[in-house]
Amino acid sequence: MTEGGKLIIFSAPSGSGKTTIVKYLLDQPELNLAFSVSATSRPRRGKEKQGIHYYFMSVSEFKRHIKNEDFLEWEEVYRDNFYGTLKSEVERLWAEGKNVIFDIDVVGGLRIKKKFPDKTLAVFVKPPSVDELKIRLKKRSTESEDKINMRIAKASVELATAPQFDTIIKNYDLDEALKEAHKLVADFVGAQMPETKED
Repeated sequence: MTEGGKLIIFSAPSGSGKTTIVKYLLDQPELNLAFSVSATSRPRRGKEKQGIHYYFMSVSEFKRHIKNEDFLEWEEVYRDNFYGTLKSEVERLWAEGKNVIFDIDVVGGLRIKKKFPDKTLAVFVKPPSVDELKIRLKKRSTESEDKINMRIAKASVELATAPQFDTIIKNYDLDEALKEAHKLVADFVGAQMPETKED
């Protein structure tokens, strides 16, 4: 892979608010960020679009990419439910002169950090508690009780990996978490923070 800009990873258990933080950071022009779209073998949900939310592919297609070593990292999250980062996606964004931001699973995040230790900022987003996580997942009402319980069980394992990340943001107060994330990323990519006007 030809190397380009910086890599910024946000990982967390489902429902921690990492996606909200990543969307906010993408809206800050001085950070020069572009989002790395992951590939997945899971079915499309609701209004999800190919190439915007994910690169949707069949299980056999995904396995072919694994065999061809097309992924920077990949993981079978649940049975036949694969997720991964295509090398071509990161190279495409680097070619555009962007810093690449990821919203991915803790295992994938740590794998990328290991491959590019000096270019990567790995951030773990910590929810207030596992109970709060359960409340947030239920509020989404996109998944069955069984699926939610599966995610909660997985969250406990994921929380144990937090110390392996460069930094941990506690998302107890969203405004504070957004501010902290913005400053962290700006420092890492060497961007000037915009002047904040006093109220």
